[in-house]
Amino acid sequence: MFRDVEEQLEVILRGTVDIVTKEELIKKLKRSHKENKPLRIKLGLDPTAPDIHIGNAIPIHKLSAFQSLGHTAILIIGDYTATVGDPSGVNKTRPMISYEKVLENARTYLSQAGRILDMKKTEVIYNSEWFKKMTFHEVIQLAAKMTVARMMERDDFTRRYHAGIPISVHEFIYPLMQGYDSIMVKSDVELGGTDQLFSLLVGRDLQRDAGVEPQVALTTPLLEGIDGNKKMSKSLGNYIGVTESPGEMFGKAMSIPDNLMQKYFELATDLSRDEINQLLDVHTHPRAAKVALAKAIVRRYHDRKDAEAAAAEFDRVFKERELPDKIPDVEISGSELTDGKIWIAKLIVFCGFSATNSEARRLVQQGGVSINNDSIHDPTLNIEIKPDMILKVGKRRFARIVMKN
Repeated sequence: MFRDVEEQLEVILRGTVDIVTKEELIKKLKRSHKENKPLRIKLGLDPTAPDIHIGNAIPIHKLSAFQSLGHTAILIIGDYTATVGDPSGVNKTRPMISYEKVLENARTYLSQAGRILDMKKTEVIYNSEWFKKMTFHEVIQLAAKMTVARMMERDDFTRRYHAGIPISVHEFIYPLMQGYDSIMVKSDVELGGTDQLFSLLVGRDLQRDAGVEPQVALTTPLLEGIDGNKKMSKSLGNYIGVTESPGEMFGKAMSIPDNLMQKYFELATDLSRDEINQLLDVHTHPRAAKVALAKAIVRRYHDRKDAEAAAAEFDRVFKERELPDKIPDVEISGSELTDGKIWIAKLIVFCGFSATNSEARRLVQQGGVSINNDSIHDPTLNIEIKPDMILKVGKRRFARIVMKN
C-alpha cells in the first residue's frame, strides 16, 4: 500500500527545481495510490567517466526516494547515448569515447549506484538493447520528429551558435535518443539535473507523438564543488567521490564554503528539514554545523561509526596538529635520486599527489607542502632523503618516504 499522496509529495519535492508538470505528477500519484500500482521512474546515466561523485549522485538519491515510496526504479545505462555525448551544459562538442571504455565505466557505475539504490528492485537496462537494432531508416524517422528551430531553443546550442562555436549534427540526435528511451521503458517520471530539462521535455514530446501519456519531467539542482565556484567535477578536483574513504570525505567536506552549507545539507545528506534548520540556526557555531554536515555526508556512503572515527581523526590531525595514525609508505629507489637528493616537485608527483611537475611547483609556491612539518616554499629545492621523512601536501595527504633496499 502506498503512502498518502501528500506524504509522497513531501519526499519527492525535497531538493527539486523543475516539475513539468506538478499537476500531472499529482494525478499520476493519485492514480497509482488508487490502483495500488507503482509508477515507473526513469533515470539515465551515461558512463563517460569511471567514477561518480556526490553531485552526480543527487538524481540517483531522488530515484532511491521514489523507490522507498514503492515505485519502480528504472536505471538506464546509456551505453549508446554515451558514445554520442550529452551536449548539456557544455560550450563545445564532447569527444566521442569508445564503446569498450563505456562498458568498462558502466561496471563501476553500477557498483557505485548500488550504494544508493536497492539493486534487487531496480530495473537496469542498457539502451543498446533497442538502438543497436535500429535501421538507418528508423533513425531518419526519429530525426524527423524534431525541427532545427526546436533544437535551437536549447540555451547551450543557442550560445554556441551565436559565438561561432561548431555544433555537430550528431549532438542534435542526443535529446532524441534520450527521449526515445522514455518510450521504450514506458516511464511515468524522468529524473535529471537542471541542465537536462530540454532532453526530458523531448521525451514528453516523443511519448505524446507515440500516443502515450507523457512523462513528468523532474529536475534536481547541480551542486557546486567544494571550492564554491564551479559545478562539482572530477576534472576540476573540487569533488567528493562516493567511493572515497571516510577520512577523505570528511576532510573535503570540512572545506565546503559556509554559504553552500544549506545546499549541501539538503542535497548531499539524509537529515530532515528540522535537523537542518536546527544546525543552521544562528545560535549554532558554524564549525559545529560544518562537522555535522561532514559526518552526515560520510554516514550516507559509509556508516555512523566511520563518520565518528573520521571526525575524531580530523580533530587529532588538524586541530591538535598531530600526524594521522596511518600514513602510507612510498618506496623510492636510488635511480630516482641525484647525489642522494630528489627535486621536490618530482617527489610530489612520484607520491601521486600531483599529475605534473608544473602543478607540483604551484603547490609548493602556494605554501601547501611540508617535510616533517617544515614548510617548503622553494619549488626548485632538492630534498635529501632521510629516515622517517614525512611529506605532507595540502591538508589531508601524507606519505612516509622509504628508501628501497
